[in-house]
Amino acid sequence: MNFHTRKWVKPEDLNPNGTLFGGSLLRWIDEEAAIYAIVQLGNQRVVTKYISEINFVSASRQGDIIELGITATEFGRTSITLTCEVRNKITRKSILTVEKMVFVNLGEDGLPAPHGRTEIKYVKDQFQDDGVSE
Repeated sequence: MNFHTRKWVKPEDLNPNGTLFGGSLLRWIDEEAAIYAIVQLGNQRVVTKYISEINFVSASRQGDIIELGITATEFGRTSITLTCEVRNKITRKSILTVEKMVFVNLGEDGLPAPHGRTEIKYVKDQFQDDGVSE
């Protein structure tokens, strides 16, 4: 799993117990997963269809730096399935896991549309050697 996004837990992200508010974390996860799906499918029109059970493993506190890891686990005809882990950047201690998140690719008409993707696309593969030397 690749961990791309990092967040700094600030006072406005805390619940009354002084730990990271779950709603804030879930918002960050949904946004990051949507961006991941957009990049993988090459289409800005994707929607969250399903999020499985969310397992809060440990707390995060003010000042912690957390990182979100997302990877594709399955490509459907019009969907992409992802898994997610959030962990403390310094200690690597797991904070939360989501086993399954499904995003649907939409056409211009707003209806599910085939995306034609079958495997993870990595950044290094997105840029072809154009023969130009620096």
